[in-house]
This record gives sequence, structure tokens and C-alpha cells, in this order.
Amino acid sequence: MNNANKTEQTSYIGMWVTKDGYIRHELLPNGRYDEARGKRQSAYQGFYAIHGDHIDYVDDTGFTADGDFQGGVLYHAGMILYREE
Repeated sequence: MNNANKTEQTSYIGMWVTKDGYIRHELLPNGRYDEARGKRQSAYQGFYAIHGDHIDYVDDTGFTADGDFQGGVLYHAGMILYREE
């Protein structure tokens, strides 16, 4: 991975949450993610890869999903997630 791609990917690392806080995606620096739903911690876990402003997910059961970062917002599977500061 060249330095530009590495910088792109690391700029998205961190916690992304829906406006109501119910769904929380934590993008970890090791290419893994951990998704919590409501009071259920680690409801889904798996790997992610970022290419430009696009993210692909593969959870540990093999389910796949994707999303796009636009203007500091993550649009994923009909959900809108915001960067938690």
C-alpha cells in the first residue's frame, strides 16, 4: 500500500455512530471492525478494506456489505453514520 492509500485509510479509523447512537461501527487500525447494536456489544465483527472513499466489509460469518464516505459521513446499508469525536 502506498503512503497516499495508507493516509486515506487511517483518516477513517475510529468510531462511527448513527444519530441515535444505536449502531456503532469501530474501524480498528488493524483492518478489523467491531459493530455494536444497542446494548449488544460486538454484535458483528470482521474485516474491512477502504479504497478511496469506499469501504467493503466481510464479517466473520462471511456476510459482505459496503458503504461510502461522503462529506465526513458514512453511508452504509441504508444507515447514516457520523464520526464520533
